[in-house]
Amino acid sequence: MSRYQINAQERLKRQAWQPHRSWSRIRSGVLLHVIGAVQYGTSRVIYKIVPHFDAHEYRQYIHQVMSIFGPSGKKVVMVTDRSGIHRAHKLTSTLEHDQGKFELHVLAARSGHHLNPIEGFWRRLKEVIGAGRCFEDLHPLYQRTRQVLFAHQQRPIYEFSW
Repeated sequence: MSRYQINAQERLKRQAWQPHRSWSRIRSGVLLHVIGAVQYGTSRVIYKIVPHFDAHEYRQYIHQVMSIFGPSGKKVVMVTDRSGIHRAHKLTSTLEHDQGKFELHVLAARSGHHLNPIEGFWRRLKEVIGAGRCFEDLHPLYQRTRQVLFAHQQRPIYEFSW
């Protein structure tokens, strides 16, 4: 069997599974996205809660981070995974605007979550909020998420270690 035939078969398998993996299969409950980063050397999490995570919201988040850390005069380095949103062309103008003051470091593929400390926090946040629990509407989920994030700033739910 040629490499082309194997690739074609794999593509067909992925297409067959797509309906089962799609977010549109969610029939009840709501989704809420939290964009966040951890400040190196502390347990401080800088976050933004959004209804949809897209390149526009990510650009706004970068501006939020720069408004907090930009005045210090130190270069801000943000480590991200290889998500398409983190590498979107729509970020170009933002990255050019903050060139020299902000650097977006994209991790190598399959580098593992241990290189990005926020990943452990996301796992713990989901556990504390109630992994597998379905909220009927956005308001209680939003309130619970904010409650946990505020509590983390007072007494960390996850200790970051590198």
